[in-house]
Amino acid sequence: MTRTRTVLRRRALVTTLTLALALPVAGGATAFADGRNGSGSSGDTSASDTATAPLRLPRPTGRFAVGRDTLHLVDKSRRDPWVPSAGARELMASVYYPGRHGGGGRPTSYTSEEEARLLLEWAELDKQISPAAYSATRTFARAGARSAPGRFPLIVLSPGFTAPRATLTHLAEDLASRGFVVATVDHAYESTGTAFPGGRILTCEACALTDKPGWGKAVTEGRAKDLSYVIDRLTGPKAAWRHARMIDTERIGAGGHSIGGASALATMTSDRRVRAGMNMDGSFHTRPTGIDGRPFLMLGTEEQHTPGVEDGKNWDETWQGLDGWKRWLTVAGSGHFTFTDAPVLMEQAGVVDPTVPLSGERSERITRAYIGAFYERHLRGTPRPILDGPTPGNPEVTFQRR
Repeated sequence: MTRTRTVLRRRALVTTLTLALALPVAGGATAFADGRNGSGSSGDTSASDTATAPLRLPRPTGRFAVGRDTLHLVDKSRRDPWVPSAGARELMASVYYPGRHGGGGRPTSYTSEEEARLLLEWAELDKQISPAAYSATRTFARAGARSAPGRFPLIVLSPGFTAPRATLTHLAEDLASRGFVVATVDHAYESTGTAFPGGRILTCEACALTDKPGWGKAVTEGRAKDLSYVIDRLTGPKAAWRHARMIDTERIGAGGHSIGGASALATMTSDRRVRAGMNMDGSFHTRPTGIDGRPFLMLGTEEQHTPGVEDGKNWDETWQGLDGWKRWLTVAGSGHFTFTDAPVLMEQAGVVDPTVPLSGERSERITRAYIGAFYERHLRGTPRPILDGPTPGNPEVTFQRR
């Protein structure tokens, strides 16, 4: 039994080897990274060592300021698949958009302190990082900011299983600064804890069902319906978002981390509005039928997603079915959570996983560079040579397939 599967069984969840678990962690042997030193013994996690200073995300790289709105969306056509007694399927979305510099607005919070507490307790990091520090992470988006003029492509992003949408914030802010509208989505009852209206915190009821056959496919297909519904509400005749006019409905992309990335592929197979998709280190649970030449990017770890390794075979099967522009890239020294906010924030808090040597700064820069280039190329038609082959500035990135 591999180390990853040992963790999977202990957590009763699914890692990237099977259903692509995605709690925002620094990657490696235990959830988040548990403060162990190189010898494997536990580090000192006394109260005096707890990180209490606010953390910070990296500054967006694009030319636009970033605005953010929060939407509560209710799909009355479906009952919640995990808690049918709850009624209609509920989603929370953070919509990031290109804004005007000097366009006002107010600072946005990274997450609530209660959501942070639940996440850190699940990850066994509550003795190392205070919920107050984690929830107060500095962001760059501003609520109520004036929107930039023009129309922009839309990208919908889904996080990994158990992970809240906040874990994709640095990527979403950067894409918005580069001229995209980006919706990060929380799927009810699939995270460690997500705040919904009425003071409700919905926790991971779906986690109790991970032993059931076909569970990964059910999550993936359910999320595909979620993402299509978000697109409906952002672009339809009765749009739920005040800036819906900003969206160019002919240029829509999807993506995500872990099972969220697998869900992006499933969304493309059922929703032809989605013109480009990407998956950050997630195993696939549906076949790429009906893609019809639309582009897809697969960005993952060497350990799990190199051709020939166990989970690499899962990617290889999907690769064979993709019939358009496609890339399969792996990142040396990365872990499953390299492509989220986790390595940036954990490094600041002094929580280091020795099995994942890639720094938080390199993790963030590689993720932003390749994901941003992919969407710029395929939703804007802008040439991006970084996607054509290896570059001296990114020696960690290997083109496995192209």
